[in-house]
Amino acid sequence: MESQQKYKPTFSFELFPPKTEAGVEKLKATVHKLAGLNPRFFSVTYGAGGSTRDRTLDTVDWLRSEGLETAPHISCIGSSLDHIRELLAHYQAEGIGRIVALRGDMPSGMGGGGDFRYANELVAFIRSETGDHFHIEVAAYPEFHPQAPDALSDLKNFKRKVDAGANGAITQYFYNRDAYCRFVDSCEQLGMDLPIVPGIMPINNYAQLGRFSDNCGAEIPRWIRRRLQGFADDIEGIRAFGIDVVTELCQKLLEEGAPGLHFYTMNQWGPSTKIWNNLGLTGK
Repeated sequence: MESQQKYKPTFSFELFPPKTEAGVEKLKATVHKLAGLNPRFFSVTYGAGGSTRDRTLDTVDWLRSEGLETAPHISCIGSSLDHIRELLAHYQAEGIGRIVALRGDMPSGMGGGGDFRYANELVAFIRSETGDHFHIEVAAYPEFHPQAPDALSDLKNFKRKVDAGANGAITQYFYNRDAYCRFVDSCEQLGMDLPIVPGIMPINNYAQLGRFSDNCGAEIPRWIRRRLQGFADDIEGIRAFGIDVVTELCQKLLEEGAPGLHFYTMNQWGPSTKIWNNLGLTGK
C-alpha cells in the first residue's frame, strides 16, 4: 500500500444515464444533493456497445452546464475508430479533461466486436489521438475479472492498460479490504505506480446487490450475506446495516492509505451521503 499513500485522496460519484423523464428528474435531484459535498468529479456510465450513447452525452452535457467536473465512460467493444474519435472530439470541445476508458460488454444480439478488443487498445488510441489532454482512468479488479482465466493473467491485463497510458484506476466494488490491499501490493511488485481508487457500492437492496455481484464477480462475504438474509423484508434494517458495514470498510481503506473513494450511487443520493458524513469527508 506504500505507493498509494503519496496521492491526495480523490472522492467521486458514479451516475448512469436515465431512460425516462422521471429518471432525469431523479438524477438532477441526486446530483444537486451530491454536488453540495464538493466531490472531485462525477462519472457517467456508457451502455454495452454504445447502447446509451445519446443519453450519456445528454447527461454529460447537463453536468457540464451545471459547472461540475465530469468523467464520461467510454466503452470500446462494438465501437469503431471513427466513433471513438468523434466522442473524443466532442469531449475536448466541451472542455472535459477526464475519461474512464473501459472494454465494456457486447449487448446480446449485436454482431461483430468493432475495432477494439481490449481496454489497453482504447487507452493507446486515446493517447495517440489526443496526447495528454485527458486524465484517463481505467478499471481494476481486486477480486479478478470474471472472464480472466487466473489472477496473474488478470494482473498482466491491468498492467497493459497502465503501460498504454492510464493515469489512474477505479476498482470494481468489493467488501473484503484484504483483496484490495493485496491487489495494490501485487501492482507494486510489477512496478506499477498510479492511484488505485476503491470503488464503493452502498448496500441498499440485497436482492439487487446479489444479482450485480453474481454478474461482475464481486464477492459478498458469507457473514454479510447471512446478516442481510436475516433482515428478510426489513428494508430499513438492511439499509442501516449496510451503512455501518460500508462506512467501516471505507474508514479502514482510508486509514491504510487508499487514495480516495469512488461511490457507485445507482442515482441515489441518500446512502452515499450518509457514508460520506459518517466519514467526515470534506471533498476536493
